[in-house]
Parts: sequence; structure tokens; C-alpha cells
Amino acid sequence: MSKLHRVPYLPLLLTPMKSLKKTSAGLPHTGIALTFVLLAVGLLSGCQLEPATIDVFEFPPIIGFPQPTIGFPPDAEGEQQPKLADIATREFPIGKDRSIVGGLALISVHDGDTLSDIGRHFGLGYNDITIANPGISPWTPKAGARVLLPLQFILPDTPRKGIVLNLANMRMYYYPPKQPGTLFTYPAGIGRQGWNTPLGQTTVVAKKVDPAWTVPASIRREHAAKGDPLPAVVRPGPDNPLGKYALLLGFTSYLIHGTNKPYGVGMQVSHGCVRLYPEDIEVLFKKTSVGMPVRIVHQPYMTAWDGNMLYLEAHEPLQKWAGRKTQQQESLLKKLRQTAAEKGATVDLEKVDRILQRADGIPAPILAASPDLPELVAQAPEVQHPEHLYGQSVVPELTDSDWTLLVADFANELTAQQLAAMLNHQGPPIPARKVEKNGSYQVIAGPFKDQKEAELVAHRIKMDFEIDAKLGMVTIP
Repeated sequence: MSKLHRVPYLPLLLTPMKSLKKTSAGLPHTGIALTFVLLAVGLLSGCQLEPATIDVFEFPPIIGFPQPTIGFPPDAEGEQQPKLADIATREFPIGKDRSIVGGLALISVHDGDTLSDIGRHFGLGYNDITIANPGISPWTPKAGARVLLPLQFILPDTPRKGIVLNLANMRMYYYPPKQPGTLFTYPAGIGRQGWNTPLGQTTVVAKKVDPAWTVPASIRREHAAKGDPLPAVVRPGPDNPLGKYALLLGFTSYLIHGTNKPYGVGMQVSHGCVRLYPEDIEVLFKKTSVGMPVRIVHQPYMTAWDGNMLYLEAHEPLQKWAGRKTQQQESLLKKLRQTAAEKGATVDLEKVDRILQRADGIPAPILAASPDLPELVAQAPEVQHPEHLYGQSVVPELTDSDWTLLVADFANELTAQQLAAMLNHQGPPIPARKVEKNGSYQVIAGPFKDQKEAELVAHRIKMDFEIDAKLGMVTIP
């Protein structure tokens, strides 16, 4: 199993639960950290392709293609999600000489929320929202906690043409040719160590709706080694990691596509391809045409002037480029001094150092006497919590006749809630909840329509968490 290597937020995930001990229900497992397994196994099913392993067809340039309403598309049941009020999330106006968009905002947690739910609703990836909120448990935030929405972005130093992907912050920027004053930006999942997403310039060479995935031999061997064999071809549907839409790139074997594991967006989890939330790839797919330029860069440090203030946005370099971190920072400091001198301004180097150490992706002013992050957060407006966060799982009620799985039994309520939340955020989701019984907290998965479905889910839990879930009919306490 490849190690997760980038994420400075990983220790935050591991804090609530270092490892599992044998549960009071006697359910066997190996004592591994559930959070690590979720990231390193449950969300790692990738899409790296061997040449000519996806059926594609070319589209002519899209002329007069009906432009979708930018907001949230209907969910699986066809319910139209409400547009957000007074806050921009994925679409921003940009000026010719302006390189920073958006603003910070706050939202209060409701019972049952996770940071992943909040992040997806507001167009943020897992890395975006967890790094910006280091004191909040990603999977079990307390109701009433105020979460910072880091919805301000500095644009990468690239030509503003077509699609730009910055690997350092796992974010895509789309400059539509027919809307020169508009930017669309989306969080992205990218390749993990050993399966890195390539740098460079290419184009969209083909587009595909409902792509079938021909599984490369290397990935089939990887899954077979852990007792989870894959078919030679995965047809369209809930088990297809490519999702509903795919853009084939000129880089052989690489795609920009949707995903059946949306909560891996904002992580290094794929076999090299670029994942977007299903609702984001749908918009991008309809707006792009064959021949669209695509540029992939790695820019961990980005600067921008906004009026008379200079801002710095810092991210931890990906491991592949970590050896150049000192050199990159020295180059940044030289650039900052030159830029400030040209405008007769003074850079607060101590503030720059704090921002580089924090590497939280939040643009912050760096001139002398400029406000610090706590002041910026205090000035951020609070957004009203929507009635339902987009994509958030609704766990069905159980009855005494339902097929269920007893996944684990814990003495600690928070640990049980964390595992239940992780199961609900698998791809596809596994409905789960914590149930208090006889002074302990059980994690119950279900309901399932029959024994076969329950057994298939038990196999998934075994593969992703190394937990042997027990099959049975539920008894409601």
C-alpha cells in the first residue's frame, strides 16, 4: 500500500482515533487507523488508463451549446438544490489586471455535518477545508462550531486560457473563451505518490459520456493482491470510478473525469487522473470543447496585488517537489522584495514566514501593518446554513425486518460516530449510524434489500477497513 505523502492535514485526521482496539463485540480487525485506511484504501480506487482503454468519441467544437445554470444541479432524486445567497463559490468575475478572487466566509455546523459535506457544498476540496480548520474534527465536528470557508483564491501565474490545474493546491481554474471576464474554479483529486499527475501543456482530445473503464493490468494486480479482484472492464454505473463524464487529455492515458468517490476530491488519491465532483465535471464537460488547452503546473506559492495590498497564498509543496522547497521560498522572498520596492511598499517578512509555516492556502496580506489571519476571520461574513448540504447522505431508518451489518462496537461514542461518518462517505456510500446499546456504541450499516447486498457491502468493509462485519437482522433498542 502506498503511503499518503502530501497532506499536512493527515495528522489532524489521525488525532481523534490513532488506532482501533478489539471491540466489545469481538469483531476482529488488525488495529490499523480507520482514518488512514479510508484515505489510503477506501478512496484510492483510481482511473489510470493504459493506452486505448476507454471508448471515446470526438465532439466538434461546441457552438451555441446551451449554457447550464451555475449553481447546484439536481441531486439523484431530481431535487433542485437552492442557489447560494450572497457568496460566490465556483464562478467569479475577474478583471484583466486582477489575480485574486472571492472572499472568506463562516458557517456554523449543524448536527450530522462533516467538513467534507460542508466543503463539497461550497466548492471546496478535503484539503481546502480541513487545513483551514485545524482545530475541528473533519468527521465529527461539534454542532455550533464555526467553520471557515476559504473561498478566496490567488490565480496561478499562467496564461488565462482554457483549463489550468495547480497540483500544489489541488485546484482547477477554467477560463471560458466566450466569457473573458469570468473564472470557474473547482477542487480536484490528483495522483498519489508513484502515480503522479504529469506537469506540462496538453489539450482535450476527446469527450465521453458514461465512459466504460478498461482496468489496466497494474491496477488489477494491485486489487487482486488484497483479495479484491476487478473485472477487465467496469461498465458505466455506481461502481465506475470515472463517473458520468470524462475529458480525455493529450497526455496518453490521463483524463479529467467525475468520480463515484466524491469525498476523495481534494486529496492525492488517484492513479494519476484528475477527479472533480460529479456536479463540477458536468458543468465543465458541457462548457469545454475538443482542442481546449490544458496546462498543469505546480505552484505552491502565489502572490497578488489587490488595490494597494500585496497578498500571499502558501501551500505545502507536493512530495515530488519537496526537495526544492528552500529554493522555491528563497525565490519567493526575492520576488516579494522586488515587487514591493516597485510600489514603494514594505513587506513584513515575519508575517511571510508565518504564512509559509502555516501553509493553509488562505491568501493573507503581507505588507507592514496589514491585518493578521485572526482579524481576517473575525471580519468574514457568516453564511446561513442550507436546509440540506448538497450530496450529504440521508441515512434511512431501520426496522426489525431489515438486513444489516454490525460493523463494530465501541466504548467511545466519538469513535463510533467517526466510523459511521466514514462509511457514509465511501463511494458508493454505505448507510451507517451509531446505536447506543448496553452502555456501548455499535456501528450498524444498512438497511440492505437482501442478504446478497449485505454480504457484498461486508466485503467492501473488509477490503477498505479490514473489519469483519457481522451479518444479521437488526433489533431496534
